[in-house]
Amino acid sequence: MIVEDKTRGFMLVCLYVDDLIFTSNNANIFEEFKKAMTQEFEMTDIGLMSYDLGIEVKQNEDGIFISQEAYAKKVLEKFEMANCKPVSTPIACGTRLSKYDESTKVDPSLYRSLVGNLRYLTCTRPDILYGVGLVSRYMEAPTSTHMKMAKRVLRYIKGTIDYGLTYSFSTNFKLYGYSDNDWGGDVDDQKSTTGFLFFLGDTAFTWCSKKQAIVTLSTCEAEFVSAASCVCHAIWLRNLLEMLHIPQDEATTIYIDNKSAIALGKNPMFHDRSKHIDTRYHFIRECIERKDVKLAYVKTNDQIADIFTKGLKFEDFARLHAWIRVTRGDQV
Repeated sequence: MIVEDKTRGFMLVCLYVDDLIFTSNNANIFEEFKKAMTQEFEMTDIGLMSYDLGIEVKQNEDGIFISQEAYAKKVLEKFEMANCKPVSTPIACGTRLSKYDESTKVDPSLYRSLVGNLRYLTCTRPDILYGVGLVSRYMEAPTSTHMKMAKRVLRYIKGTIDYGLTYSFSTNFKLYGYSDNDWGGDVDDQKSTTGFLFFLGDTAFTWCSKKQAIVTLSTCEAEFVSAASCVCHAIWLRNLLEMLHIPQDEATTIYIDNKSAIALGKNPMFHDRSKHIDTRYHFIRECIERKDVKLAYVKTNDQIADIFTKGLKFEDFARLHAWIRVTRGDQV
């Protein structure tokens, strides 16, 4: 909820059940709101936010660091992995899983519980997002192979348990994103995985890794579908930032590493080559014409969204991991 007084400033209020978080650009509005709420409801003011819904928050003069270290420790203990041997990446490079795996079946309830716990950890750990998304595809009939991959993510968490996201103070509020895919990465249905990431200035703040709904016939088409999903999210973010008084006056740049997909998005002359693509994905062209977004090329080695589409070698994973600023708490 946004409470606004055009002459004095505005306040952002977030409510989840009985937990209330709020901030304002005017100290007087801030204090007036606290006073009004305590008079109306029985409430406890616990001061500067330090913990909420399993997320730990450290605030200092340089910025804000959020993590889920305590929650991660509980998950490791719950699944008897507190003393496991750490690994350097959540998913090994080249990992391919199948729902037709012939290894021993495992308890579906236990597997679903593990995956559910891991999914909540992605709130502050985008580096495990692809791995968690991958093992989430097999909750109907999980096998020991699937469980082994899910526990590998836990082993990675064990070695990086105090990692989280750093948000530095900045006056740069330019929105831009990265979009990528792993063409035909699913061995069962040959569907691709869409991955995208958005920055506000130098801070990564929203991300996605999801299997596409259709089978694409080329890397160009898979990139185009990924970019379309990314553009839809960009339009939503632009509207949200407008409400928060952070308007994006220039077109939002989406970086992709496929020049053919960029040409397909910009040039209607390629229509004959893309008639088979669902009409909804061509929404991207309308957004480009309105200058809400623009597509730009980025080299594959600089494609940050690659971390959300496939298992990577340690060197590549570490490089992209640092780029999205997932760090230890003592490095803030």
